[in-house]
Amino acid sequence: MLKKLAIVIISTFLFSCSANAGSDGDLKLKKESQTKEVKDCFEKLNRATFAFNQGLDKAVIKPLAESYRDLPDPIQRGTSNAVKNLSTLITIPNNILQGDVKTALINTGRLVVNTTVGLLGTIDVANKMGFPKYVKEDYGQTLGAWGIGPGCYVVLPVLGPSTLRDTAGSFVNVMGGDPWYNASVHGNNEFLSEGLYITSKAIGGIDFRADNIESFENLEKNSIDFYASVRSLYTQDRENKIKNNQRGNIEVLYNDEEDWQEVENK
Repeated sequence: MLKKLAIVIISTFLFSCSANAGSDGDLKLKKESQTKEVKDCFEKLNRATFAFNQGLDKAVIKPLAESYRDLPDPIQRGTSNAVKNLSTLITIPNNILQGDVKTALINTGRLVVNTTVGLLGTIDVANKMGFPKYVKEDYGQTLGAWGIGPGCYVVLPVLGPSTLRDTAGSFVNVMGGDPWYNASVHGNNEFLSEGLYITSKAIGGIDFRADNIESFENLEKNSIDFYASVRSLYTQDRENKIKNNQRGNIEVLYNDEEDWQEVENK
C-alpha cells in the first residue's frame, strides 16, 4: 500500500509539473485570448497547501536540485534522456486512447531506437535520426481530449498544482491503466521493478526542478500574488496541451525543448 502511495505521489508530482518555466528564467507563454477560467473552489485550503509546499521546496527539493545541477553535464543530459525515454511508455497508450495511432507508432519506433541503439535511452538517437519532436501525453490530457472538464483547481500536498480531472488521471498509473507498470511489475516482464519505477519518477522530478531554478525564482519575485500566477500558468498550459497545439489560444515559446515556460500576461 505504501509503495502504491509513493507511486501516486511521485507520478502526480510530475504530471502536475506540466506547466513550467524555461531554464533561463525568461518565461514567455503569451496569452492571445482568454482561456476559460478554472474554478478555484477550495482556495483557502489550496493557499494553505501551497504555502506548505513552498516551505518543503525550499527545505528539501530545491537543495537536491542544486546538488544535481553540480553533476557533469553529460550525466545530467543522459539522465534526462533516459527518464524521457521511459515516459514514452505512458505517452504511447494515451496516443492510442486519443485516436492518434500514427503518433503512437512513431513513439513506439522512438522507444525501440533509443532503448537499444541509444543505450537504454541515455542518448536520444531518435532525435538525431530526424524523428518528429516528442510530445508527452498523460491520462489527464486524454480525459480532457474526451471532453471531460477540468473540474476545480486543487493544490495537492507535496504534489503541487492540479485539477480534479488531472488528479484522477494520474491515479490510472496505479489502478491498472498503465501498461508500463502492469507489464513490468505484475506481468512476466521484470525489466522495470517497482523500485526502479519510483526512482525514475523521483529523478525526473529533480531533473525538472534543476532545469527551472531561476525561472521559478523569477516568477516568484515578479508576481504580486505567486499563488495566482502558478494557478494561471498551470491551467493555461494544461489547456494548451489538451488542444495539442502550440499556437492556439496560447503561444508557447519552447526553450531547449522544455515543456513549460512562464506566463507573461499582456
